[in-house]
Amino acid sequence: MFQNITKSLVGAAAVAVMAVTANAADWRGWNIHTDGYPNTIAMDKFAELLAEKTGGEVTLQMFHGGTLGSQPDAVEQVRAGALEVGNFNLGPIGPIVAEANVVSLPFIFKDVPHMFRVLESEGGAAIAEGMAAKGLKPLAWYDAGARSFYNGEKPINTPADVEGMKVRVMNNDLFTGMIAELGGNPSPMAFAEVYQALKTGVVDGAENNWPSYESTGHFEVAGYYSLSQHLIIPECICVNTAAFDALSADMQAAVTEAAQESAILQRELWAAREAASREAVEAGGVVVNEVADKGPFQDAMAPVYEAYFETNPSLRSLVELIQATE
Repeated sequence: MFQNITKSLVGAAAVAVMAVTANAADWRGWNIHTDGYPNTIAMDKFAELLAEKTGGEVTLQMFHGGTLGSQPDAVEQVRAGALEVGNFNLGPIGPIVAEANVVSLPFIFKDVPHMFRVLESEGGAAIAEGMAAKGLKPLAWYDAGARSFYNGEKPINTPADVEGMKVRVMNNDLFTGMIAELGGNPSPMAFAEVYQALKTGVVDGAENNWPSYESTGHFEVAGYYSLSQHLIIPECICVNTAAFDALSADMQAAVTEAAQESAILQRELWAAREAASREAVEAGGVVVNEVADKGPFQDAMAPVYEAYFETNPSLRSLVELIQATE
């Protein structure tokens, strides 16, 4: 009888171990950024918190520096479940998820705090729902700063200051339309070509965030930085929707909590990185100016928005919701 009880206990323990093993999830994650970058540090923290909060039932092996492919490729891999996790900018997600594309509308956000208030309210829930339906469930939002104009000629304070200026932008109809409506000449080109283009006068100016402006040396050949903050496009921790849905409710809560705690760290690190970059370029002689009134810039975007609504009529209410968020 004792032997039967022992066998029963051993059998039950084996079943329990098998159940834990079956429920365990060994995830792989993609990140384009390199060692030391705020997102890289935060994603490693996410992996650490994930194992801690799930008791090891969900683990994450991060692959940084884009080693598993380009961002568009990685987005598709996460959607398909070939990868479970990605730290993505919402820009490349926009063509896949209509709701996510609204964050690429110029001047849709007043500033970075406004962007986070939107993402953490009804507007963000609508964006998240649209993303999850396409296989990309956002667990937390990361800061990617605000993009502003810079050039080698003069401060930009009004749309008139952009007139006639050749400005490098990313290859996106929304961004080329933005420059055109301000009276400038949009010049899409690869990011790696911008420094030489600024230096030789192929373009007069460009636009980007503080760390990119500083780390690429663009400030050396474009010494005026104007805080227009015309594009504020966040990043996310995205998980494959099916992989997340396969977890128990308790595990889902633990995974989400880990992601959101890592976002707190990322935002702190990003703020410090931005401050250091700004300090460095100002020490290098860059002239920085605040755009006191963004109203004329926003008004100039009306044709860009109307063209957007012609192909995305169902998103007008979401855009209006975002604009109405205080």
